[in-house]
Amino acid sequence: MTTARSLERHLPDEAATTQLGEDLAMAVRPGDVFLLDGDLGAGKSTLARGLIRALAADPAHEVPSPTFTLVQSYDTPVVVHHFDLYRLSSPEELEELGFDEAVSSGVALVEWPERATDAMPATSLRIAFQHEGDGRRITITGDGPAFDRVARSLAMRDFLVASACSDAHRARFIGDASARSYETVTREGHAPLVLMNSPRLTLGPPVRDGKPYAEIAHTAQTVAAFAAIDRALAAGGVTVPGIVAQDLDQGFVLLEHLGSGAFLDPEGRPVTERYAAAAELLAMIHGKHWDDRLEAAPGVVHQVPPFDRDALMIEVELLVEWYVKAVTGAPASAELCDGYRAAWNAVFDRLADKQYGLVLRDYHSPNIIWRGDRHGHDRLGIVDFQDALIGPVAYDVASLAMDARVTVSPDIERGTVDAYVAARHAAGSFDEMAFREAYAIMAAQRNSKILGIFVRLDRRDGKPQYLRHLPRIRDYLHRSLSHPSLAELRDFYRDNRLLEEF
Repeated sequence: MTTARSLERHLPDEAATTQLGEDLAMAVRPGDVFLLDGDLGAGKSTLARGLIRALAADPAHEVPSPTFTLVQSYDTPVVVHHFDLYRLSSPEELEELGFDEAVSSGVALVEWPERATDAMPATSLRIAFQHEGDGRRITITGDGPAFDRVARSLAMRDFLVASACSDAHRARFIGDASARSYETVTREGHAPLVLMNSPRLTLGPPVRDGKPYAEIAHTAQTVAAFAAIDRALAAGGVTVPGIVAQDLDQGFVLLEHLGSGAFLDPEGRPVTERYAAAAELLAMIHGKHWDDRLEAAPGVVHQVPPFDRDALMIEVELLVEWYVKAVTGAPASAELCDGYRAAWNAVFDRLADKQYGLVLRDYHSPNIIWRGDRHGHDRLGIVDFQDALIGPVAYDVASLAMDARVTVSPDIERGTVDAYVAARHAAGSFDEMAFREAYAIMAAQRNSKILGIFVRLDRRDGKPQYLRHLPRIRDYLHRSLSHPSLAELRDFYRDNRLLEEF
């Protein structure tokens, strides 16, 4: 039996209660149930109103009391059902209100939960209100993932207070395929900021030689990697978010907001000139020497890992581990896996003398902000690079020119690569033939990996939306395998039907 944990907060006034509702809104997920426990006038409805308005991103959003209707529902990004059970005639009436369905589809805020105690889920969090002087003291009690999320959100508020942003408003911004998430932080009279929430990476079980996948693939384990690379890129002339404040131990970073200019056009299509500009920025980055030991804070050094053979192979094996199983309905045979590794090892052998440098690793449209009012490289703001490695720089060019989330035509791909090549030539000596071979290799490696990752996101993580990208990724893989130096690998894929649809 687990022991409930608790958190306490003193709320001096109504504004503090509203702010707590905002902090809870940043943490909620469908299925969460909050039991609001306190006397009349204790602040329960104020808290609920603050949470709902924060999710609606509208401080004036109408939130009537559900006293007479018993339940009010709100179609916010995370649906909220606000229950007031004061007038509940019997616990059985709760079923008529659709309580179980409401909990399964969204968040439930329940005032006067003691009227139906036995019907409340065991995973509920209880928020108890008590008068304390002119204010209130609240105690949040519970356990499990919901409690952990709430505790982390309150720690983020404490971080904002320590960063002189105690009065800041928080709003959900973006999340990604990882555990990281982002919020916008606004204060009257100040430029908006971005709050990065990057908890320490959960490594998972060992998969090879006693090591977990993330360790072999050199995925960043703490936010120190982001801070170190951010500072290095800024010093090297790349537009990245300036760091306003950071707590490396907890994984919080307060960042400059680079704007909201979309790299794609309003219909989500690639813009030739912007892709060329991004390629030219890459050429500048790849033409520089970067230390592999970078300082994240005084006395805190991040060692940039190598994009070594083990990392290249563990990534590309995701295709046979996840994609093949999805296509055939059965795990890949040992014979297929051995042949696949042998084919790729022969290809990786040819990378040994290709251009190496700082590889940002996720250099594509979701991570590039277009700043059309700026000039030169400053038109491009780069926001995701914590997993950077030292390796074949052609990987970044493939990441951009074969953008996983948007269809890049062969003409735009060719123009993007040509813009990169021209910029490298203009900067000095450049082996174009070696680069183009490395580009084909890394494009094939990356797109093979992504086929596996997107299936894994569906099958393991319950994110089927990634499957819609598979036809595009298969097309990219066909393109990359057309390079003459990849003829044997192309034949292996064809003979083993590794690009079958499902």
